[in-house]
Amino acid sequence: MARLPGTEGDGEIADRVRARRGGSLHPLDRMLLHSPPVADGWNSLLGAVRERMSLPADLRELVILRIAVLNRAPYEWAAHEPEARRAGASGPQLAEVRKEKPEFEGRLARVIAYTDAMTRDVQVPDPVFDALRADFDETGLAELTATVAVYNMVSRFLVALDIQP
Repeated sequence: MARLPGTEGDGEIADRVRARRGGSLHPLDRMLLHSPPVADGWNSLLGAVRERMSLPADLRELVILRIAVLNRAPYEWAAHEPEARRAGASGPQLAEVRKEKPEFEGRLARVIAYTDAMTRDVQVPDPVFDALRADFDETGLAELTATVAVYNMVSRFLVALDIQP
């Protein structure tokens, strides 16, 4: 049971959240709407990360799922596993991302190493960051970093308030 009751989600801000979500509010939204200014900013930020960046959707979703695993956020996993599958993530990739030490190759291995470093340690060793330079331009590096940072925020909100799927 979540630590706060969900809100009904009335008003202009709730309507903007519904519009981004395709017409309904999720349990996360109902918690965020306890503070409409936070919900409004969150909605705008997550809309940018989810809908307006050039980071490939399959990478974005695997990063989000990795963060869900590392931060023990089952709601985040439940919300994003279907998105990952729609974006082309395979069953074996989903199983691998759940492991303590996933064994990916190439770009995905470097992205997961970066995600792990940002999530577990906050500070990223230079070799981990520098390895990504072959895979991403400056925009891509900024977008990957923003995605990891934002979904760590999401998972920490979910876990702290015990929001379950």
